[in-house]
Amino acid sequence: MELGLSGKKALVTGSTKGIGRAIVESLMSEGVEVAICARNAEEVEKAIEDLSGNGRIIGAAVDAGDSDSLTAWVTTSIEELGGIDAYVHNTSAKGAKSLDAWENNFNVDLMALLHAVEAAKEQLSAGGGSLVSIGTTAAAEHFGPGAGSYSAFKAAVTNWTLGQAQVLGKLGIRSNVVSPGPIFVDGGDWDSIKERMPEFFEATEAAHPGGVMGVVSDVANIVTFLASDKASHINGVNITVDGGFSKRVDY
Repeated sequence: MELGLSGKKALVTGSTKGIGRAIVESLMSEGVEVAICARNAEEVEKAIEDLSGNGRIIGAAVDAGDSDSLTAWVTTSIEELGGIDAYVHNTSAKGAKSLDAWENNFNVDLMALLHAVEAAKEQLSAGGGSLVSIGTTAAAEHFGPGAGSYSAFKAAVTNWTLGQAQVLGKLGIRSNVVSPGPIFVDGGDWDSIKERMPEFFEATEAAHPGGVMGVVSDVANIVTFLASDKASHINGVNITVDGGFSKRVDY
């Protein structure tokens, strides 16, 4: 399917590794010019070096929990790219290990999205843009004692993003969520679990109808589709990418 994304512009947060990196690679494979950010400046530079042969990519080190820093990155990236057609919110501080850490996670997971959209919406609406937030199936079911803030703020991200289908939709901006279930990332959480708790890892894979955990490209491909004109009538939708791992039935 020709997605018609060549020459489009996208900003992707938390995008030097894992799902964010896969999203960047998928978008660039369709000819999208991309701006990336992450906290670690060396990782940003390395990602740009690795991917520059695939097309135009720019980036900067940004603390998503610092609204001024994030807003400045959004503004300067749009100026440098010459516009914006898609914004992908992928930042997360994961699970807070103490109550005091919840405030930082609130800023990174949720407020980063609100500040960025506020900074980008005028330009994003100019060409009928797409907002995609990365959620999680953990927002809809209990995911263990260590996921409290992660699940709660992802639930807030999902609720706000889907609600914006009615608000931003009037400006020509589609707002959707992609919610991964357990996704295997090299060097990521499930990779660590596989080494430390192989029985739990194997049981999780066995619980999938297909018997295997998803990979980052499974998520990235959906995000890329939602960013394209082929998804022009998809607005206010939460797409689960978990291979049927969740047991709930969505109507």
